[in-house]
Amino acid sequence: MNQRQESLWDAVDRIRSTDPRFRREAYGFVMLALGLAVQALPEERREDPERRHLTGAELLLGVVDLARQEFGALAPTVFREWGVLTAADVGDLVFQLVESRQLSARAEDRREDFHGPDLMRLLAADPSGVPGSSSGNA
Repeated sequence: MNQRQESLWDAVDRIRSTDPRFRREAYGFVMLALGLAVQALPEERREDPERRHLTGAELLLGVVDLARQEFGALAPTVFREWGVLTAADVGDLVFQLVESRQLSARAEDRREDFHGPDLMRLLAADPSGVPGSSSGNA
């Protein structure tokens, strides 16, 4: 491939040509959630490139928060339609985007950072009952 940066959607189409598990929309949603999660960081952290980096847990919370805001009670249904059933699936989406150079990762970042939480339970939970959720700020 030449030096020109591949567009997000070209990268997604290339990823999906070999791994069609997830719908295109899921990739765009993760990118949007990442951007919004970074914007929501305190200014002093946002301005420091070292501290601006999100952990897998922070990005997962950002995905869940945005899904609840955008889709409400239908969030689990939308994610099922997209083929995103587990937190590990979110990690796969993220690392596919890293491997295609649409996102960057640090040496310590791992797919396993996304393993553990029950994504469907988080998506379906009452936002007021989930620690770290910012969904109550409508």
